[in-house]
Amino acid sequence: MVNQKGGVGKTTTAVNLSAALALSGKRALLLDMDPQCNATSSLGVSPTEGHALISDKPLSENIVETNLERLSIVPGSRTFHDVDKLANSGDDESARVRAHLDEVIHDFDFVLIDCPPSVGTLTQTALTASTEVLMPIQCEYFAMEGLTQLIGTIKRVIVATDGRLTFGGILLTMYDPHLELTREVDEEVRDFFGDIVFDNVVPRDVSLSEAPSHGQTVFQYAPRSRGAFAYTQLCMEVLQRD
Repeated sequence: MVNQKGGVGKTTTAVNLSAALALSGKRALLLDMDPQCNATSSLGVSPTEGHALISDKPLSENIVETNLERLSIVPGSRTFHDVDKLANSGDDESARVRAHLDEVIHDFDFVLIDCPPSVGTLTQTALTASTEVLMPIQCEYFAMEGLTQLIGTIKRVIVATDGRLTFGGILLTMYDPHLELTREVDEEVRDFFGDIVFDNVVPRDVSLSEAPSHGQTVFQYAPRSRGAFAYTQLCMEVLQRD
């Protein structure tokens, strides 16, 4: 999950899409690489003192089961040393991150990585360890701003990894069909990116904002909300694309 802008629904999507996948019967792992650790706290889990990705222990020993069946998480860390080491990792550290994931990847159907709101080296490390990138885009005036730089970074990683990384999709978030601006952004994004834009969108829904404060996914907090329905539909689309 990548976007250089904050507040676009990246962590919300990482948490609730992984939850939807778990509810669909898939074994999902959420990996929190954002130093803010919002994905971790959103699932009622505490950040760790040391990030599992730079630990000498097997990653399996640092996986935490959540209060949702089939959904596990590798908690984030706010420790400056860990963040700095991950953010300044070279090829050796990127390979180490990939090796950690390779240890457990066969135990899960999906592994989702929540990245920080930047195009820095921490995000690039996550991209290097991934096979697909999903970009949430908020339906607002500056939605397209900075995307050129982000796409350039993604393309460089695609080349560096011999094409292992691909575009998994672009997701429109905070969608309000009653606003002309939303419709304009929708049209612009779909015209520019084409079929990689998901058909389903995520509406503005207060339940999506309130759920993390209770340490719950939207499915646990407000299962009949518009947000829960939207992420259910997105999950179905992801499974159809897979």
